[in-house]
Amino acid sequence: MEKWVTTGLSVIADRRSNSIGIGAMRIAIAIIFLWIGGLKFVPFEADSITPFVANSPMMSFFYKYPEDYKAHLTREGELDLVKRDWQTGNRTYTFSTGLGVVEIVIGLLVLSGFVSLWSGLLGALLAFATPFVTLSFLFTTPEAWVPALGDAEHGFPYLSGAGRLVLKDVALLAGAWLVLVHSARGLLAKREANGEGIVGRFGGQDRVSIP
Repeated sequence: MEKWVTTGLSVIADRRSNSIGIGAMRIAIAIIFLWIGGLKFVPFEADSITPFVANSPMMSFFYKYPEDYKAHLTREGELDLVKRDWQTGNRTYTFSTGLGVVEIVIGLLVLSGFVSLWSGLLGALLAFATPFVTLSFLFTTPEAWVPALGDAEHGFPYLSGAGRLVLKDVALLAGAWLVLVHSARGLLAKREANGEGIVGRFGGQDRVSIP
């Protein structure tokens, strides 16, 4: 039995398993950005991010009437032409379209890491930076927390559906960091293979070894 356990652990710990895991993480991150970025072109998704953008000190200026968003919120699957007209005038869909383009570009850059280490590095860096913005919504968006409507469980630490959606970016942050590190190691290994080395602190050439 112990032999089987040791063999199993050896397979999991193998360098190839690590490469498979990083590749899978790269694909997973790309799927998240490509899929959600594509949805940003659809009105219901653009409507759903209104509270996040309207309450964000870094993004609210993109909207024309950020302070009036609450009266014009819709549920997923709901069609309210009056509210949709307001969202159009608020530049909600214009902003969402631009954000969708950015997310799709990030997803493609992350995915391109399979063929280009440099573009993959850039994509991983952008994917790593994005959660710092989205996680800030937990501090700026009232809708991220269960409202006080009579139940004892409300406010911190009781995340609403919107808050739980944002919290997932903690995993995205960690995953993007792993892909970023893997891309950097790959570039350093390539430089070493080409005999370029790394410029040391005092201008000399130091060799590197990528574990």
